[in-house]
Amino acid sequence: MSCDVCIEENKVCGCQHSSTEDFKGTVNDTDVERHQESNSSFAHAVINMIGMLIGLGQLSTPYALENGGWASAFLLIGLGITCAYGSHLLGKCLDKNPKSRNYTDIGQHAFGTKGRVIAATFIYMEIFMALVSYTISLHDNLSTVFLGMHLEVPSLNLSTSQLLTVMAVLVALPSLWLRDLSSISFLSSGGIFMSLLIFATVACTAISGAVKVNQPIPVLKLDNIPAISGLYIFSYAGHIVFPDLYKAMKDPSKFTKVSIVSFTLVTMLYTTLAFMGAKLFGPDVNSQITLSMPRHLIVTKIALWATVLTPMTKYALEFAPFAIQLEHKLPQSMSSRMKMIIRASVGSILLLCILALALSVPYFEYVLSLTGSLVSVSICIILPSTFYLKIYWAQVTKPLLILNVILIALGALLGVCGTISSSKSLLKSIGRAH
Repeated sequence: MSCDVCIEENKVCGCQHSSTEDFKGTVNDTDVERHQESNSSFAHAVINMIGMLIGLGQLSTPYALENGGWASAFLLIGLGITCAYGSHLLGKCLDKNPKSRNYTDIGQHAFGTKGRVIAATFIYMEIFMALVSYTISLHDNLSTVFLGMHLEVPSLNLSTSQLLTVMAVLVALPSLWLRDLSSISFLSSGGIFMSLLIFATVACTAISGAVKVNQPIPVLKLDNIPAISGLYIFSYAGHIVFPDLYKAMKDPSKFTKVSIVSFTLVTMLYTTLAFMGAKLFGPDVNSQITLSMPRHLIVTKIALWATVLTPMTKYALEFAPFAIQLEHKLPQSMSSRMKMIIRASVGSILLLCILALALSVPYFEYVLSLTGSLVSVSICIILPSTFYLKIYWAQVTKPLLILNVILIALGALLGVCGTISSSKSLLKSIGRAH
């Protein structure tokens, strides 16, 4: 992988040749030449984009298909096409202004400071909520891996699964002290491998015949569409890092083709996994496919451990944007050691807050759906179309204007309906728990 930070679900990607200057709001041409060596080939860019897209969202696609009906697969495919178009629009916005280097720069170019603030707000909201989802997934899968184990700490009123999650997060905590992007990229590669491994284990379960692939899938459950749309959208959330991928390409004019190929392959993988999981487990499918697999199978153990390790590889990657921005705010006269201590301390405190929230709200599917509907839909669909229209307003043809206005309206509709639906389900679950 040519990228040193491939932050999965919407993250900021820094390349090996880049310094923290890459993440500043604006840079001049000399900065671009000094920090950016565009050496990523077409194939490399496709691999990187696929790696950024595949992640936590794949676990919930079988659950979403079962709850939405097989006809909802058209929604999954349609959202894949729409999100690929959003990626294309981000590339067009970068074409217009070579000084733009990341998502917030595009917002700045379109609407000035307000655009930058809006883009940054959605970016950090998505990163925070994605990390909460990761930690919930970690908790759920750890409790299955160590089923039957009993741990107790007298001074802490925590269950065994909660204690295991705390221990796992504490193990991952030192990764936040990493400053070398090449070290962080190793974690990224591990996370991508784990995601592909999970898909392979589900396929092996279906092929081996350990579970009969004969469960009926309903045609359409219209009432559930708003909630599952958030799960589908989250699965395609990777747009925050796409500008960095664009800038790393030898030939940025091929960025649209990279998006088409990448989203096509990922959509095929998601659709295949969704139908496999739904046909294997039917109404009993869990919101995380790994928790539905027969526990006596060796492939299940592999899948569970892969799902446990995936979040632990993501914390440093997700916190990289926070860490780099924080360092920019610190006085230049401060020593590198002190900057590292402050950066790691703030990151550790944030991670512990996320841990506390994840243990308090352990409802994976609702948190993931809320993230997709509340934040991801804006980053993947609404903001790219809005920024594009603003930047290209004088050149936009009527058909393109109509298309983008329709996408903004549909994105807003899915976002509002999905947010309301997932929020209601989340609140009901919390109310029942208490």
